[in-house]
Amino acid sequence: MELTYHRKGDYLFPNLTLTEEPQTIGKYGMLRRTYLREHKENLYQSLLVSGKLDNHLSEIEKAAQERMEILLDGLLTVYPAPDKETDQMAWTAHMNSLTQMAEETVLTELVYS
Repeated sequence: MELTYHRKGDYLFPNLTLTEEPQTIGKYGMLRRTYLREHKENLYQSLLVSGKLDNHLSEIEKAAQERMEILLDGLLTVYPAPDKETDQMAWTAHMNSLTQMAEETVLTELVYS
């Protein structure tokens, strides 16, 4: 990759352009970006300079969402939820617990790896 520069006063600035339109990144993509920025600085800078950071983050977001769905379905078969119509608070507590279990796995496997 060859960079060209333009002069502005006494300074040379690289001619950088975005090749793609910015993508919307969700919760897991933002968590991944923060993790890369704070703990994997070389990888973060490499992805940022090469223009592949947004694609990487959107892939992580998509994979995390798919994994959450799969894990929640699996957890619901192992730990069935109580009847929602008779005990709404117990159902809500149970579903929140399963969501937290699935999210912990997703964060460990995809975001913080």
